[in-house]
Amino acid sequence: MRNYLKFVIFLIIFSILLILMIHYKTSQNKINAQKKIDEDDYKQNIIIDVEYKSIDDKGNEYVINAKTGEIDYDRNNIIFLSKVSAKIILNDLTVITINSDYGKYNTFNYDTIFSKNVVIKYIDNEITSEYMDFSIARNTMLVSKNVIYKNLDKIIKADVLEIKIDSKDTKIFMYEQNQKVNVKSKKFNGDN
Repeated sequence: MRNYLKFVIFLIIFSILLILMIHYKTSQNKINAQKKIDEDDYKQNIIIDVEYKSIDDKGNEYVINAKTGEIDYDRNNIIFLSKVSAKIILNDLTVITINSDYGKYNTFNYDTIFSKNVVIKYIDNEITSEYMDFSIARNTMLVSKNVIYKNLDKIIKADVLEIKIDSKDTKIFMYEQNQKVNVKSKKFNGDN
């Protein structure tokens, strides 16, 4: 009888251990499956070779391209871009090109933030900076952080450059009042 009792206790302990091992293994499989689903969701959130086109009510055309785009989970109208290039074709056929390392594009209102190594070119003008906020609704390009503006005649260094898109009216200023915008002439003839 004693051997029988030992055998029953052994079977009970063995059964409990077996059940615990099976439960542990199935819970691990569920965790791994969830990780796989989360990774797949993340991969599905990335878009390769992004292109957005829009035309405003004044007939200006906007084209934004990027190597990759990642949709914001919390705000699906926001797309984070990398290796960004944009072209703005104004209704007077003036072309503005913009390149940057990164961008943030709003699919609802088409506003775009360009950041890191921003280069803006139009006609004989080139602007470099680290940040640009482009807004169709406000009709502005607000360029800031290490702004250098070059054209055929001048090189201008400032904190901020604000350009009205349709009129091309430009404001150039510094954040601090005691600082001055630095303007250098490319054509030095002794009279400047």
